[in-house]
Amino acid sequence: MNTFKKYWQSSHESISEQTLLIINEYLLSLKLANKSEATINKYKWILERFFCECTVSLKALRSEDILKWLNEFSKGKRPKTVDLFLSALSSFFQFCLEEEYLEHVIIKKRWRPKIPQSLPKYLTEQEYARVKLAAEGFSYRDRSLILFLFSSGCRSSEASNLNIQDINIEKRTASVNGKGKKIRQVHFSEECALVLKDYLKTRTGDEEEPLFMNKFGQRLTKSGIYGITTKLGKSAGLNQSLHPHCCRHTFATNMLARGADLEFIADEMGHANLNTTRVYARIPTEDMILAYQNKMG
Repeated sequence: MNTFKKYWQSSHESISEQTLLIINEYLLSLKLANKSEATINKYKWILERFFCECTVSLKALRSEDILKWLNEFSKGKRPKTVDLFLSALSSFFQFCLEEEYLEHVIIKKRWRPKIPQSLPKYLTEQEYARVKLAAEGFSYRDRSLILFLFSSGCRSSEASNLNIQDINIEKRTASVNGKGKKIRQVHFSEECALVLKDYLKTRTGDEEEPLFMNKFGQRLTKSGIYGITTKLGKSAGLNQSLHPHCCRHTFATNMLARGADLEFIADEMGHANLNTTRVYARIPTEDMILAYQNKMG
């Protein structure tokens, strides 16, 4: 008997069979659209919770039913949590509309809470210099990883998934498997290339091996990368935690300060939506602060 459970399928006993079929059809569409397993599981959990708590059938569901549930659900919840639930429900009901399971739009845009957009956490030039200095006491692997994260803008998962054959040290490029399994070319610094050369001299030379490996000879995981950056941040005496996404944000702000346009930064970072990249334009760079101080005192 096959007990394998497909993560994109719900079998919640409290949801009607007809609604469950539609939910699973929607979740399958997310999988076919290359959404991550974590995203699909999150959306599945949200839909299961909603249809367990709001007992009106899908066919009979109206805006007032959802709003009544939303008002009750929102009590004591953070705006970001409410927005996440509404995003998942909106996506599902839009699918239902397109597949003609519903006849009308039943979620209103005005229900979305206003969330102030926080600025990404990044390192200043002084902090970055301290981190690079502290990294000199680390192993070739750790130094090359840190320099790669800072100079390529890659996500920790993307760095983890790299194999030796995915990089070209002479051209200083890497072929990265990003979100939605989209392959893109990223660049890294000459300093990173030099340390990578030293690191790869300690390896077997098998190009099919992971680029960054742990002490057991296995692929360095996201949590392993997080542990290295956290340790480095403490060694550098940073007041904030140094996590892989901070390296990514630092890359973007440094590129912007050096005059790179948003389209180039978006391509390097694998942003599908340019608005995701535009948040970095709101960060005052060192040059901007200096210009302001020169003019205003």
